[in-house]
Amino acid sequence: MAIATCFFTASLPNNTNPKLINPHRSLHPSSSHHLHLHLRLSLPSPFPSSPLHHHHNDHRLPLFITTSSGGGYGGINHHPPPSGGGGGDSSDNNNHNGDGDSAEDKNREEAMMVLAEAKRSVESFPQDLAAAIRAGRIPGAVVSRFFELENSRFLRWLMQFDGFRERLLADDLFLAKVGMECGVGMFTKTAAEYERRRENFFNELEVVFADVVMAIIADFMLVFLPAPTVSLRSPLAGNAGPIAKFFHNCPDNAFQVALAGTSYSLLQRLGAIARNGAKLFVVGTASSLVGTAVTNTLINARKAVDKSSAGEVENVPILSTSVAYGVYMAVSSNLRYQILAGVVEQRILEPMLHQHRLMLGALCFAVRTGNTFLGSLLWVDYARLIGIQKAHEEPKELTD
Repeated sequence: MAIATCFFTASLPNNTNPKLINPHRSLHPSSSHHLHLHLRLSLPSPFPSSPLHHHHNDHRLPLFITTSSGGGYGGINHHPPPSGGGGGDSSDNNNHNGDGDSAEDKNREEAMMVLAEAKRSVESFPQDLAAAIRAGRIPGAVVSRFFELENSRFLRWLMQFDGFRERLLADDLFLAKVGMECGVGMFTKTAAEYERRRENFFNELEVVFADVVMAIIADFMLVFLPAPTVSLRSPLAGNAGPIAKFFHNCPDNAFQVALAGTSYSLLQRLGAIARNGAKLFVVGTASSLVGTAVTNTLINARKAVDKSSAGEVENVPILSTSVAYGVYMAVSSNLRYQILAGVVEQRILEPMLHQHRLMLGALCFAVRTGNTFLGSLLWVDYARLIGIQKAHEEPKELTD
């Protein structure tokens, strides 16, 4: 039910993500009919020499008065809630509010206010982030988070890379989640292998080693690719094909919360699953090629040392195992990690525990550990189902 809501939800308010909440927003009971009146009062400045005068040349104070037939956003709000906060299912971006002001203008105004307070210029930002600020594609909260991340020398260096910058701006726990996944990967996958193989664990040690190697290589990409992002990609050239344009506009996570002024259609969210699935197929196949090649090398070395084991231990089929693992990553791993990052963490855990970072990190660790263990169990069952791995007890049962 929670997953279906992420797909079919109309434009949700931006307060789903506590990091991107507009502190000046006030929510009132919703209504199906709203009448928005946008009034500007021209007030002469009584202090022409005020030190704040250089920040604002326009002294008009916007007042947003909203009335409705049955409740709604009422009263006076100096910063109305931005549209498109949750990523709706419309076919195009819903970038205009009922008062006629575009969400891009509001995002740009917020960002410029943050820059003015920090005494920074747009030119001091990376090129893609600066272009997004000028285009009004990111709110001021993202700019504030960039300043926070810059306080760390390591994160400042890491944000030089586009992929890390987009993910760190969307989730300040992204690196912690990468560490969790890779740190527990070897232990949980080995434990899952033992759970499925039991007394044959050491007899099938070469196959276990291949599984663990494949999993560790893929762990990083499983966290990186489906992670929610703040999209800083510039628009494609006009001569780009329709398929390229479609996938370019898809989110990185099918269930992620969209920023104000942005919405994703159902087709775009499905496109995110397909695009990440294709990438994970390549990752899974490549990592399996490495893992099975190393395993076969160890098996052959064992046969050379122990002649009696030559008939007991068989080489792992490289091509079939690699393709099978690529398919497994594209389907099972892709869906599980998309749901984990976009639904469980961003839409459930973070809104509840955004003020308790330690508890949030602990729950993320527990959920990711369980997901990794589950994935290992599913892989063993899948590999045996399609016949690329066989349990040693099967031939024993045939001979009894």
